[in-house]
Parts: sequence; structure tokens; C-alpha cells
Amino acid sequence: MSELIDIWEKPPAAKYMIAGWNQWADAGAVSSGLPIYLVEQTQARKIADFRSDGFYLFQIPGTHHLLRPVVKLDDGHRERIEEKQNEFFYAGDDERGFVIFSGEEPHLYEELYAEAFFDVAEALGIERVAAVAGVYGAMPYDQDREISCVYSHPYMKEELSRYALRFSNYEGGATISMYLADQAERRGIEFFRFCTFVPSYDFSQTSIPVQPIAIGEDYKAWHDIMVRLNYMFKLGFDLTDLQQKSEALVSEWDAKIGQVAASMPQLEVEEYMEKIRSEFNETPFEPLSDVWKDGLRGLLDDF
Repeated sequence: MSELIDIWEKPPAAKYMIAGWNQWADAGAVSSGLPIYLVEQTQARKIADFRSDGFYLFQIPGTHHLLRPVVKLDDGHRERIEEKQNEFFYAGDDERGFVIFSGEEPHLYEELYAEAFFDVAEALGIERVAAVAGVYGAMPYDQDREISCVYSHPYMKEELSRYALRFSNYEGGATISMYLADQAERRGIEFFRFCTFVPSYDFSQTSIPVQPIAIGEDYKAWHDIMVRLNYMFKLGFDLTDLQQKSEALVSEWDAKIGQVAASMPQLEVEEYMEKIRSEFNETPFEPLSDVWKDGLRGLLDDF
């Protein structure tokens, strides 16, 4: 077991984990924001962490603000400094609950990082890890988010295919969650990654220089992921707040898109949005339909 880890509580009902990182694939703050939101909403308590020794760079020319610890000064004296954290929390009681992980994507020694992460998971008795992430793409802001999936074991594909998603064929630089999916298979741990597409619109096809607009904290994406995880893990998590935040987000973007269309008609915003909608195939996840199917199948079997 890694010497980096520190565990001070092992809740007996800890079988599932939802994990996210401050990382490259963090559109809509899905990976960094959703785990923190869950910790706050459930009042989860910290149960473990692992030290960040050696995983992070302090400086690369031109990118120091992305790498260095954040310091807050008060009249010249350090009030606080925010170091990199990789923390595990538990939401629930001895009968039902789940683990939440909030971490920082490592810059170095990803093998040791993965070892520490999975050492904690195994020590806590975690059976399945769900990583969350987001990438930007042109899709309707008022429709269910498209979700892509990466998984650790081939046998998981059939089950995951029921969750209204598509399986990724991405080829390129791996994020930490993609790397962990590979390492999880080696460790015999079930691990998958749900990555949502977060609305982003680029009007640069015109001759007018316009910055792309995108959703910062995509509560609709958070909601659509949690609908799936709530059902899969039987968490009993109250989605009311996320549903309300999603509806408010859509209303806000109705107004935002309307303002852009009215102030800059040369951008042809309405035509742009209509084209996106016509090319988008919404695939909502409706867990109740599965419940009805299972119930009907049982009735037919009895008959």
C-alpha cells in the first residue's frame, strides 16, 4: 500500500465513488465543480486523502498561474495558501452512502498517483468508481446533454449501454480519468468515466471578430450525470436543487442568446442555433421506463 495515503475512517456502506479533478477536461466545471457540490449538499465528511508530494510542477514559462499554489495576502502577511488537495469524503450513514473524491490532476508520476488513488479505493471497499468530466461542443443549451463513456472492463459495456450514452472513440492525449480507467483494469476495479458535452458557440465564421460563448458551470450537465448515477448506485440523492438550477440556466441562456441575436443581427444567431438543433439527436435517460419494462416482464413471466 502506498505510503502517501492517510485513511481515518472506513464507512461500512462505502461501495461506490464519484470522482472529479481540477483538470484539462473540465468544461462546465463538471469534473471540478460537481464533486464539491455533492460534498456541500450532502454535508459529507472527509475520511481520507493522500499527500501531493512530487505530483505537481511549480512553473512552466507562460503557464505559472495554472500551476502555482494560490496565495491570499492580508497587509503583506500570508492569510492562507491553497495547496493541491486529493481528498475523499463520505456522504451517508452505516446503511447507505457513497464516497466523493475531489482532486487535482497530476503533472508528474501518474503511476504513483494511480497507485495511491486505488489503494484508498480498495481499502475503503469501493466496488465501482464513476469519474465525471466535461468538454465543450456546439449543442443545444436547452436539451439533455450528450454523454460519452470510457470504461475499464469489457464486460461493463452491456450494462453501461442502457444509460443513454455513446462510447468514446477518442484518440489523443489522455486525461487522468482515462489513465485511471486503464490502471483500474489492471487492478481489477470497475471504473468508468461519464463525459458530458457542454454548450459552446463559436460565431467566428463571420467577418466580425467575436469571442466564443460557453456555459461556465453547467448545472444541466451536472443534473444529467447525476440522474444516471443516482439510478445506477441507488443513492437516493435529491435532485430537486439541480433540476431548479438547470431550469434557471436554460432561462438565463434564452435571454443571453436573445440579446446576442438582437444586438448583432449580422451573426445570424437564430439560423446558427437552428442548424445546431437540426443536427443534434437528443438521447434522454429515462430510468422509469426501465422500471416499467422490468415490471411488465415480471408480469408476463408470471402469466
